[in-house]
Amino acid sequence: MKINRIDHVSINVNDLSAAKAFFLDLGLEVKAEWELEGEQLDRIVGLNNVKTACVGMGMPGGQAWIELVKFYSPPSEDISRPSANTLGIQHICFAVEDIEAIIERLKKKGTEIFSEIQQYEESYKLCYVRGPEGIILELAEKIG
Repeated sequence: MKINRIDHVSINVNDLSAAKAFFLDLGLEVKAEWELEGEQLDRIVGLNNVKTACVGMGMPGGQAWIELVKFYSPPSEDISRPSANTLGIQHICFAVEDIEAIIERLKKKGTEIFSEIQQYEESYKLCYVRGPEGIILELAEKIG
């Protein structure tokens, strides 16, 4: 038995189009879009009367993707906005090129930037940003 790779990370959102636009702006592309409902989905996710819309997004040529999911039913519970030190999965890190240009573009669009770009030793330039629905991303540019 072995794990071959990460297939996808699922992010539940209320505003599917805003989340999709955010990740498109970062350079991801739409791999698939679909809607699901029915008894089989209910059994898979352990809820009743499930109806969802989903957008699968990934890097060009990449295997793993992000699955943005809007639950139309049942209604989701709103939680307070997590921060980087909240228990559980809190952010996704993207390896990027030209972090300065990306951060500048995100600032112009009104994206919340946690801090200015920081250099970690002689290995990375790093910055955290918050997208729609409180989604936290770490952007990391390898130096050298």
